[in-house]
Amino acid sequence: MNGHNNGHNGSSFNGRYNKQPRDPKEAERLAAYKQNLEQQLASQEKKTAFRRIVDHGNNMGRWYINKNLGLNIKQQPVGKVRPDSAYLIDLMPSLAYASSSNLSRNNNKTNMGIMDIESKFVHLSSNKVKHSINAIKWTPEGRRLLVASHSGEFTIWNGMTFNFETIMQAHDSPILALEYSHNDEWLLSGDQNGGVKFWQPNFNNVNNITAHPSGVRDIAFSPNDSKFLTCGDDSTIKIWNFNNGQEERTLTGHHWEVKSADWHSNLGLIVSGSKDNLVKLWDPRSATCVSTLHGFKHTVNKTRFQPTGTKRLLAAVSRDRSCRIFDLRTMKDIIVLRDHETDLSCVAWHPQHASMITTAAFNGAMNHYLLDSYIPGSDATTNSSSTTKNKLDTTYTTSAIDTLEAVHRIPFAHEKAILTLEYHPMGHLLATAGSDKTARFWSRGRPNDPRSYKDAVYTDKKTGAWYYLANNNVNAIIADDEGTAATGANTSLLNLQPRNDNTLPGLKSSSMMIPGLNNL
Repeated sequence: MNGHNNGHNGSSFNGRYNKQPRDPKEAERLAAYKQNLEQQLASQEKKTAFRRIVDHGNNMGRWYINKNLGLNIKQQPVGKVRPDSAYLIDLMPSLAYASSSNLSRNNNKTNMGIMDIESKFVHLSSNKVKHSINAIKWTPEGRRLLVASHSGEFTIWNGMTFNFETIMQAHDSPILALEYSHNDEWLLSGDQNGGVKFWQPNFNNVNNITAHPSGVRDIAFSPNDSKFLTCGDDSTIKIWNFNNGQEERTLTGHHWEVKSADWHSNLGLIVSGSKDNLVKLWDPRSATCVSTLHGFKHTVNKTRFQPTGTKRLLAAVSRDRSCRIFDLRTMKDIIVLRDHETDLSCVAWHPQHASMITTAAFNGAMNHYLLDSYIPGSDATTNSSSTTKNKLDTTYTTSAIDTLEAVHRIPFAHEKAILTLEYHPMGHLLATAGSDKTARFWSRGRPNDPRSYKDAVYTDKKTGAWYYLANNNVNAIIADDEGTAATGANTSLLNLQPRNDNTLPGLKSSSMMIPGLNNL
């Protein structure tokens, strides 16, 4: 009877499913199948919210098509993308704007790094049991973000939909450092007890060593991945043989905790920054200090070599609220960034734009800079204390490099200190994490987003689950409610006023008259 009724209730099934089976068991299976299908359809109808996602496939495909058609002979001009959402199709991937992809001088007339400023908040990811986050890393292929927390756990988040994938207990103490090898086949993690663990890409733990008696603050691989370095709270930097896990050299010279270290990709240099305010450059072969930079007045928190371009620059940030850019050819600082309101915690170079750098502070603010926007001796960058003899004198003192304005600021990116920054390998996403126990994703802004600077990360109006209400680069552009309400109020008031005959149709305010048409 049950099968008979289901067969004549206007079911959407056709073909053999409309024919009623004679076997009672077959009829029961058919009824269960229909009921299950209806439940699935009902559950799909409830899911009306869009998943937050940043799809890099569309603009990457368009860029490759244009390259194959010979349309990318010259670099895209700045005015190609207009302030209208319809021009989103012309926004190319970061590779298209990078100087490394446009080696001809004619193709690099303008700095297109301005197109790749990660200014838009996309998503906030946090564990159910929240802990402070000291280190994050994108997996080498860029599909996932690995988050290492103060509880010793690895949490993996999807790199496109930003949803949770898996969690595992990796260490017994807080994880302070993460680093992937250059060949993308190994991952090293260091914890607060001085231990370093070796991981395969599938997170199979194959080796454990005790590198320092106290916390491991940073890890870096040599250019050929045969060796790696660790630095720790015991004021030393150690060089290890990766194959057998044996210590080869110890670099001594710092007088306090070594907070950060990095290994240059082709110069055979190691840089370290310490709590003794010093930045030191080392020769890894002889284990000797090559040079010491004395510019900072407080703890040096992060040191990073330039990964692209000439690879001859070094960035370091300190608790004296400054970020210094050193030229490795002259061993001098060429630019000093001082426009943060509090101590700086970390710094990251853009993987595609050699001149783009991002700094973060302990108050949760984040700044983006374009270093080649600096003009020596210009009024914008010259310190007021510097003096020049006359207008014909083209010499300038080192005080002319004291300031460089950020091209973009996100004042309330996090509620507490940002402890780590990590760019996606393609450069179109930026991930941040810190003391507020959350990981956050940032992307490039869309053309003509009326609420772009009214998000909570710019206004600090963070009430409740504010991150669910943020426009996330996926859905259609959300209308500016405040602007719409104001426009409606003004229109209603203007409709009560007598019309000015000197205005054009549709322009009801006398203040919007076009110059030259007043006497018509």
